[in-house]
Amino acid sequence: MIGSGREKSLRRRHPWIFSGAIERVEGGPEPGDTVDVLDRRGAFLARAAWSPASQIRARAWTFDPEERVDDAFFGRRVSRAVETRARLGLLDADEACRVVYAESDGLPGVIADRYGRHVVCQFLSAGAERWRDVIVAALGDALTPAGIYERSEGAARRKEGLASRRQVLAGAEPPPRLEFRSGGLQRIVDVAHGQKTGAYLDQQLNRQRVARHAAGASVLDAFAYTGGFATAAVVAGAKSAVLLDSSGDALRAAREEAALNGVADRCRFVEADVFDELRALREQGRRFDLIVMDPPKFVHSAQQVAAGSRGYKDVNLLALQLLAPGGILATFSCSGHVDAALFQKILAGAAVDAGRPVQILERFTQPPDHPVALEFPEADYLNGLLLTAH
Repeated sequence: MIGSGREKSLRRRHPWIFSGAIERVEGGPEPGDTVDVLDRRGAFLARAAWSPASQIRARAWTFDPEERVDDAFFGRRVSRAVETRARLGLLDADEACRVVYAESDGLPGVIADRYGRHVVCQFLSAGAERWRDVIVAALGDALTPAGIYERSEGAARRKEGLASRRQVLAGAEPPPRLEFRSGGLQRIVDVAHGQKTGAYLDQQLNRQRVARHAAGASVLDAFAYTGGFATAAVVAGAKSAVLLDSSGDALRAAREEAALNGVADRCRFVEADVFDELRALREQGRRFDLIVMDPPKFVHSAQQVAAGSRGYKDVNLLALQLLAPGGILATFSCSGHVDAALFQKILAGAAVDAGRPVQILERFTQPPDHPVALEFPEADYLNGLLLTAH
């Protein structure tokens, strides 16, 4: 039962129910059990998955009192998510796509990415864990993949009281070097050891948009990971690219991917602390025509916004100091607590400190296979700006 005045978000169909909103629990539900959520008068609010170890004590599956949470329910939700991507033309057999995006697709805690013929899943909540086998079967029916692999790891599972797990769930094990296409490029992913489900699919369209500005440019790709931005830029006509990352494994994959696309000879791969190397490049007087700043998440909670904002300002100040006159800076934040307005404010501060007039040319966000449910704004996490400085 939800406490008085605590039901407003549920009436707006927000799927999260925090521990402080719960007044009473009846029946002793186990982790992942489906529970009915009622207001103080006994009126139905939602049907949700129970998670006693998490501050998010329950996640709503449905707000319809007539809808049962059973095998057929998950079949419908998975089918709807896949059909949405199909209507958008995102399910090319040789490419990659996020086919299930958790709360935005009505499946809290469930992530499923398809790389060609293989699907990689994450089950990040107690409810997702409880229904894992059913969801895997639904994905098999909807996509007929060669195999389904699980990468259920990280802080989200720890908060749910769940252990990390990597394993084959159905069909064939993915090869260690799984190739797919993205925006006309050949890409390589190691789904067992790469970040998240193996790659960052949220930047696929943005790489293409940034590459339109690359002809004849000298490129700096900071926090390059496996070099998606740099490779796209050089294929599009950049004369050279420096790929900078602290991970040697990521840069080895970047080198292999650049070679696969025939551009490794125009790329230089630098393994170093990114902040230290950016300062060293500044001291050397280096300038670049196109700079990409796509750092990891600097803000993991509301308490970290101030410190994380300083990090974003520092790295973008360095970028502006390294940018040639009239050059292009593509800069991103994947921190959900840093919204578009705050990110623009941070960039404005960096521009003032750099002493350069800066203009916004374009705005970036996440692609359509990462949709945002209107009742769940937390799904809207990726912000970016394309800037030019004089």
